Amino acid sequence: MARNTATARNVLGGPLEPCSMRPLTGFFRDGCCNTGAADVGSHTVCAVMTLEFLEFSRRAGNDLLTPRPDFGFPGLKQGDRWCVCAPRWLEAFEVGLAPPVVLEATHERALEVLELAELKAYKAKVK
Repeated sequence: MARNTATARNVLGGPLEPCSMRPLTGFFRDGCCNTGAADVGSHTVCAVMTLEFLEFSRRAGNDLLTPRPDFGFPGLKQGDRWCVCAPRWLEAFEVGLAPPVVLEATHERALEVLELAELKAYKAKVK
């Protein structure tokens, strides 16, 4: 699947909205949960970080809490939005630790792994 930001769709069928510019997220670091053939992890779910999810992710081998200045990564904190891998979100969902989801900023490719009803049950209250 090629990356095409102009026609990218969200899980609701509308245009894909940005997830976060600060911190800058996305597989392509374009602020959106865009995806393409190189994105084998499917970084397609725009999630609002919770401490529980960040700790879960660290235990699972992906430390999103610790800053990595050498990679331009500031480290995430509760409340930050981040494009997470659909399979990791599913793992967290299965143990009751899934973070809220911004549906309008979650790429439709997430539906290859997740059910829309699951995502809707975790819909974030967007400010």
